Amino acid sequence: MKVLVTGASGFVGNAVVKELHSRGHQVFAGSRRGTAGQAGVVGLPLDVTDHGSVLRAMGQANPDAVIHLVGIITQQGTQTFERVHVEGTRNVLAALPRGARYVHMSALGAREDSDSRYSTSKARAEALVRASGAAFTIFQPSLIFGVGDDFFGRVLRELVSTAPIVPQIGNGQFPFRPVSVQDVAQAFVGALELPASIGQTYALTGPDEFTFRALLELELAALGKKKPIVAVPLALMNLAVPAMQILPKPPITSDQYAMLKEGNTAPNEPARRTFNLPMLHLADHLPDIVRQVGGKPSSPAGAAG
Repeated sequence: MKVLVTGASGFVGNAVVKELHSRGHQVFAGSRRGTAGQAGVVGLPLDVTDHGSVLRAMGQANPDAVIHLVGIITQQGTQTFERVHVEGTRNVLAALPRGARYVHMSALGAREDSDSRYSTSKARAEALVRASGAAFTIFQPSLIFGVGDDFFGRVLRELVSTAPIVPQIGNGQFPFRPVSVQDVAQAFVGALELPASIGQTYALTGPDEFTFRALLELELAALGKKKPIVAVPLALMNLAVPAMQILPKPPITSDQYAMLKEGNTAPNEPARRTFNLPMLHLADHLPDIVRQVGGKPSSPAGAAG
């Protein structure tokens, strides 16, 4: 099968491209840079916010299937959630060849009434997919972990490493069920090979649920650090986070804060059973993740390519 992957140079994109190639698919890796990144893969310039760029990439690949992974976790300049998630998805769907399979990267917690603009934009993109008439499958991953990830490899690592104490948001009981990038890649590629997944939406979560406090403790242990964890009342965080946004690179954005407060969990069925996922454990891989340096940033739903 000829498969075009958008956001192919991102954290999740690299894993999906590798999984596709290992299963014998002909892979076209679409990214702004247009580089293949892996042997046996064709690189194509592709900017999902530019309709002409999408049309050119589709014309060159003439794919049997498209896996749409592009996403951002922070807005910068013209790269807004609306433009990347909503308009980008609209452009890809408009250029999709007739009869092609379409697999879409959304995010767990995507809904119109979320306090997070990231999550509401993901929900609007999902609505476009469902109304498109395409043979689609939608995945909603939780926090995605693996060497090179942004949350465990950078955000949480910096949070527990920077100060003499570790700040905990509120009571720290917000639940999370992180999923490995290997499980995510296997699910996305498996959907292409399973007609029964057409028209379905699957939550992608791992085998273990953690509170936010438990994630802080796990991160400290993986780094070999011992520090007190101090709860910061939500009332104070509600004042501090908006004030942080004047910084060139705030330690946490308003959208990230909103998502953390909402938590990010769901049962790992039926995705685990449907795609026979290995269900890798965060605790087994976290030491390798925190030791890596200079990994590519990603979101709970992948990185822009």
